[in-house]
Amino acid sequence: MNTPEQPIPHNELQRLAALKRYNILDTLPDTAFDDATKLVSYICGAPIAHISFIDENRQWFKSEIGIGVSEVPREISFCRYTIMESKMVEIPDTHSNERFKNDPNVTGGFKVRFYAGVPLTTPDGYNIGTICAIDHVSKELNDDQRNALTIIGKRVINQLELITKNIELAAQKKIADRAVFAKDSFLANMSHEIRTPLNAIIGFTDLLAQTRLDTIQRDYIESVQIAEENLLLIVNDILDLSKLESGHLTIESQPFNLKNSLKHIYDLLKIKVPKDVEFNLFLDAEMPENVIGDQGRLNQILVNLTGNALKFTEDGEVTISVKKVAETADNYSLKFSVKDTGIGIPAEKLKTIFERFTQAEESTTRRFGGTGLGLNIVKQLVNLQNSEIHVKSKEGRGSEFFFILNYKKTEQIEAEEEQLSGYNLGKLNILLCEDNVLNQKLVRSVIHNFGFELDIAENGEVGIDLLSKNKYDLILMDLQMPVKDGYQTTEYIRNEMNSNIPIIAMTAHSLVGEQELCFNMGMNQNLLSRRHF
Repeated sequence: MNTPEQPIPHNELQRLAALKRYNILDTLPDTAFDDATKLVSYICGAPIAHISFIDENRQWFKSEIGIGVSEVPREISFCRYTIMESKMVEIPDTHSNERFKNDPNVTGGFKVRFYAGVPLTTPDGYNIGTICAIDHVSKELNDDQRNALTIIGKRVINQLELITKNIELAAQKKIADRAVFAKDSFLANMSHEIRTPLNAIIGFTDLLAQTRLDTIQRDYIESVQIAEENLLLIVNDILDLSKLESGHLTIESQPFNLKNSLKHIYDLLKIKVPKDVEFNLFLDAEMPENVIGDQGRLNQILVNLTGNALKFTEDGEVTISVKKVAETADNYSLKFSVKDTGIGIPAEKLKTIFERFTQAEESTTRRFGGTGLGLNIVKQLVNLQNSEIHVKSKEGRGSEFFFILNYKKTEQIEAEEEQLSGYNLGKLNILLCEDNVLNQKLVRSVIHNFGFELDIAENGEVGIDLLSKNKYDLILMDLQMPVKDGYQTTEYIRNEMNSNIPIIAMTAHSLVGEQELCFNMGMNQNLLSRRHF
């Protein structure tokens, strides 16, 4: 039963639940609450001020001035009455107040003569605590002081809400981070499980293509190669999109020969050119040969755009052109363009052509295939390099995609490349750490074609044992192996065996941080697939 001595709010259970929701009890001091308490003391001219919360048994002080304790029993708290009210409780003189004149905090303790307290009311209407000013002499607050105390009380609740929201956001971020980690792990495994057999198919097909074949057999092999390349593009598109969505895809900045890179793209794609299409590469005479930038992403952009142009052009021309549009002391601005005389894009589709899973028409997907991800990935890759991609098109007459990229200047590098290409490797003794039987067979075939010797270890422990007993010039290291994986094996070789033998990682992944991790563990290079041999 409620009594004047032991008042209990009618919604006590809900009030306590609201208090616990904030997780504020027994927390460390907080500058925001301390500043509010100091402000109350200053505005009210009171030597004692506090922000407190009342649970089942106690009044706990989140912030206090002039009290010197962290809590008091609820049954002797002035504020047990304040939480019963909807507005400020002010007692000018406790000595003349029948309820409080014999209170132990009046006759002794804190010697309270003046009290003003505002209930801290949550947005859903529960009084979970108070903000108070206390003095040893009788007095009254003026209206400005009362308004200020009320406003500060509201700000305290706002601060509690903010803290709670931040805690909730932090919890949600942990959940999201775990989900991202789970997705990345799934993609890593899927990338490995898909690319590993696909790389074997591509590798053995390439080896078969190098043998003596009749016309029909060669036609079959070329058809298989086209199909496997298309499948690999689809897998790469999906994985790249995931990296772009998570913000993990970064742009590298390395010197490369731009002219050679463009010629390589041209040579790569010209085998796909329809018989009635003229395929051109136009390079501006003022275009620099060497620049600093991300060669891989430029290749990816141009292969994607040009592949589309060749796919959608049955006769006429497809042209890649590169032109220098500006130059400073440190940078080149280059305009890249892919132009075709193909089917074109309807005007109403131009605004959405770069959206994911979008193609000009549904019939385009059925007729020409593709995921509808390529142009979206291209757009994001161009955006990552602080630029925009544009398109001009007329239905039935063709399209042109173009963008401008800035590259830093660099010194000539052709001589180094020529020297490297002419280097005689001699007869190498190579150790392959690889658990997949098909990949073992593929690498063995490629290595033996070069006249090199090869030993195979099916896991890292076997590889370490072979390395301790034999002399090798190079290690080819798979990353995912049983017993001891490629990372652990490399770390052991570098740290425990103190060996500087060159180690090249071979992976079916292309996920975030993998190349950096390979280098951090002491590997010298990273090959994305066995086909890179």
